[in-house]
Amino acid sequence: MAMTDEPRKKRNLIPLKKALERGGFGRTKAYKLIKKGKIIAYKMEGQTMVDADSIEAYHMTLPRIEPRT
Repeated sequence: MAMTDEPRKKRNLIPLKKALERGGFGRTKAYKLIKKGKIIAYKMEGQTMVDADSIEAYHMTLPRIEPRT
């Protein structure tokens, strides 16, 4: 088994360009989120690949705007 006892999960990687579309943010914001650990990215043969599941997880952490009554 790998270095940890956790089972390995297949990563849902997408190219950065698609990640920007899915995330609804620009390149600069994406790299800030990567640096802060909010979304997960990997280098694959020189190309930045983003874990699509981490984008969904990031979206789930965003605060809801409460409607005024």
